[in-house]
Amino acid sequence: MPGFELFGDLERKEVNDVLDNGVLMRYGFDGMRNGHWKAKELEFELQNTFQSKHVQLVSSGTAAVSVALASAGVGAGDEVIMPTFTFVASFEAIMMLGAIPVLVDVDDTLCLNPEAVEKAITTKTKAVMVVQMCGSMANMDALQKVCTKHNLLLVEDACQAIGGKYKGKPLGSIGDLGCFSFDFVKTITCGEGGAVITNNKAYYLNADHYSDHGHDHVGSDRGAETHPFLGYNFRISELHAAVGLAQVKRLPEFLEIQKRNFSILREALSEIPEVTFRTVPEGGEESCAFLNFFLPDLEIARKVIQGFKESGVDACWNYYDNNWHYIRAWNHLKELKSLYPISTEVKKGLEDLKTRDYSESDHYIARNISCLIKLSWTEDEVRERANKMSQIIRETV
Repeated sequence: MPGFELFGDLERKEVNDVLDNGVLMRYGFDGMRNGHWKAKELEFELQNTFQSKHVQLVSSGTAAVSVALASAGVGAGDEVIMPTFTFVASFEAIMMLGAIPVLVDVDDTLCLNPEAVEKAITTKTKAVMVVQMCGSMANMDALQKVCTKHNLLLVEDACQAIGGKYKGKPLGSIGDLGCFSFDFVKTITCGEGGAVITNNKAYYLNADHYSDHGHDHVGSDRGAETHPFLGYNFRISELHAAVGLAQVKRLPEFLEIQKRNFSILREALSEIPEVTFRTVPEGGEESCAFLNFFLPDLEIARKVIQGFKESGVDACWNYYDNNWHYIRAWNHLKELKSLYPISTEVKKGLEDLKTRDYSESDHYIARNISCLIKLSWTEDEVRERANKMSQIIRETV
């Protein structure tokens, strides 16, 4: 991670196919395409990769979450349970539909705590959105039991976990709908792009229509297509899809490199008594896009991060002090700073966000350091990095 590190001839070939015919839109212009339908081809490849019956490409991972929820009927006044540790896009995508994000604690998996989820369920709860953060997963069996018991939709945001598996199933394919991002820093990149996957045909057709202004895509005359319901423009372009098509074909190569680099770093840090690692549920297999470990306390974690920076060890974060990924610094959400009026229902649902107790999440996020695993590192560079990291941690603890 990320896939742009290894751009090569295959990416250039797929992009040049699009530039040669000049058709950048995924729909229509049949006679000009010279047989090239990059978005359709990428959707087919992703069906196989994610073992899913249906795939709908969209313009981003954020769009994927909104489209997935809308396709299953989530909207105004509905509550969607989500984790405190994720990207800001999670609550943005929920609120865009007029729904209410309900933030609950994570556990030592760094993903949703099933017990916290069940405690947060109300009569307004419509869906649980698990975010498979930093290449691993929540306890999916427990979450599925909760959702089945309360008849709730289970949506997987697997944007950071492409290639991870749970009991043999690709992450993203376990819930009712799965969401992926192919932005610039993901393991598979389109530059910008995303996907909704599902085995539910009705949800798929809704996603197909909703993401293209409500077009039903029946027949070969786009101007004659009907609109069964309102939609928006969340289309991916052929150029973006072309890059992703090349990248998905290289996914096994990328995952093998990630696993090698991850294993070298993890083995080195595992020799330090004060270092422990996130819990991976039984049957889970990380994508190895990130290495996550815990230190004894926040003070030590901060000192280690500072030591990494001073020693040139990049791409490592303590998310407790991060503005993007943890609730502690989401002041714009807590204060409901918006360019447009927010509904009374959403305001009421978020009114106590500033005072809610998230000490359980703090316990894990404050002590955690998350390290991106790059694809461009040589084995020698990884071993040198492992030695630096180990030395800094030992000197600090």
